[in-house]
Amino acid sequence: MADSFHFSVNIISRGKGKSAVASAAYISGEKIKNEWDGVTHDYTRKEKILVKNIILPDHIPKEFNDRSTLWNKVEMAEKNSNAQLARQFIIGLPKELSLSENKNLVERYIKENLTSQGMIVDYAIHDESQDKNGNIHCHIMTIMRPINEKGEFLAKSKKEYILDEKGEKVLNKNGKPKTRKVELTTWNDTGNVEKWRENFSDLCNKYLERAGAEKRVDHRSFKR
Repeated sequence: MADSFHFSVNIISRGKGKSAVASAAYISGEKIKNEWDGVTHDYTRKEKILVKNIILPDHIPKEFNDRSTLWNKVEMAEKNSNAQLARQFIIGLPKELSLSENKNLVERYIKENLTSQGMIVDYAIHDESQDKNGNIHCHIMTIMRPINEKGEFLAKSKKEYILDEKGEKVLNKNGKPKTRKVELTTWNDTGNVEKWRENFSDLCNKYLERAGAEKRVDHRSFKR
């Protein structure tokens, strides 16, 4: 029987009092000042951070490899008080794998599912238990807004006019043209989370089999 373990995805939103800089400082165990509000987040005392790394798509300038630069640029690109700043994954990792195997699993998963779609990814592997690999898990942060090869942030979506069968603009009751929001990436598609869960489950099982472990995981029973 396949085991379940934690796989959750949530949005880091300024409207909920969160910041991308604070989250990045936490997962990396670093001290980073948020240029948006002037608050410094210091997690240098945090222990059991086993791995941390930033993975860039090929077209992204290398300056984004710096954690403070990356997340402060994200913060400053978003002007709204309720802005969505980053997407965060928390994934339980199999203790049957070595740290090196888990690192390879996570980085392959990131490259196949996230950076291949143009997202910058900042991740860290933690193990906060007393037992080796007892609570090994991964934090993954991704950007929400696409970036071009010049390092410029692009629009997440655009508005387009709603047209009738004759190609004419449809008007609302006030006589103004109706519009709809069109996403410019597939990053927010409703089916993504389940697809990401399934893809992680499949890849994790390949690594478990290669390691000679009997354990298998099933994305349908992942704890949210």
